[in-house]
Amino acid sequence: MGRYIVRRLLWMVLTMFVVSAITFTLMHSVPGGPFDKEKALPPEIIAILDKRYHLNDPLIVQYFDYLSNVIVPKLSSVPPNTSLLDDAIVNIKVGDKQWIKWMNFGPSFTSRSRTVNDIFRQQFPISAQLGLMALIVAVIIGMPLGILAALKQNSFFDYLGMGVAIFGVSVPVIVMGPILVWIFGVTLKWLPPTGWGAQPPFVLGFLPSNPGPEFFRYAAMPCIALGLGSSAIIARLTRASLLQVVREDYIRTARAKGLTERTVVTRHALKNSLIPVVTILGPMFAGLVTGTFVTETIFGIPGMGKYFITSITNRDYPVIMGTILLYAILLVIANLVVDVLYGFLDPRIRYA
Repeated sequence: MGRYIVRRLLWMVLTMFVVSAITFTLMHSVPGGPFDKEKALPPEIIAILDKRYHLNDPLIVQYFDYLSNVIVPKLSSVPPNTSLLDDAIVNIKVGDKQWIKWMNFGPSFTSRSRTVNDIFRQQFPISAQLGLMALIVAVIIGMPLGILAALKQNSFFDYLGMGVAIFGVSVPVIVMGPILVWIFGVTLKWLPPTGWGAQPPFVLGFLPSNPGPEFFRYAAMPCIALGLGSSAIIARLTRASLLQVVREDYIRTARAKGLTERTVVTRHALKNSLIPVVTILGPMFAGLVTGTFVTETIFGIPGMGKYFITSITNRDYPVIMGTILLYAILLVIANLVVDVLYGFLDPRIRYA
């Protein structure tokens, strides 16, 4: 298992290199530049800005300079958070006036007073909280519905569970969000219609520091709106997988031994039926974290979605590169965690 994880981590480095190269090439292939506005800047100003951010260098030089700033740790005498060109995610003090700095994603071309790391520190934890809680909502709703529908096949509970699943798949966030705001935020006034209940600083970089009742009041509607569609997918997959497992020979053998139905389902059937469900949880988490733009817009949540979309429109190269690399890392790590969980769910699965 250890060698397998090391190999996957090495493949992750190669994956990040390929993703960064493709992203860098595509974003520079789009006509225009980050300083092309509706009100055109004088050519002298654009030349100064291009020189400052090294945009007049050859593309291959720009690419490897970017990788060097992100990958290679550097020794600096500039204190953290005092320079837009020298800001790094990891800052380790060595000596009295020296710091080892690692992962500098560069300054934002649009938010002139902020770096990409500033955006990550302040906005990404909110998107991560929203995505993680939406995944929890999806699992809490989807798995019980799928299990109940499978155990009560062709009954009222089966039709009810699959009806909820079809509803969740059919109604997108852009429709569900305003409905929830209108009912619970405007008409009943039970929940705040917009905003988010957690602000920096965050515990471990992304967890809310004081998740009290007010935090969950703000999170309830956006998490339900975002997680309902995913819960439908989990419910349908759980039902199909469990129906297949309960017809296996070893399940009939367990029942013939006199085991109770609860023991047969929980100890034998359910564990093996979770493998397809776990398979989609990794990509689903990455998708929920990265796909929150519509949800954040509807509920006025200051997450990463808005910055990612506007960075593409404004050709803010550092934000585009940093965000895509961050999301790619999330996806690769989520898939690695899923693969490791396979071995715990099914002892027959072993990694060399």
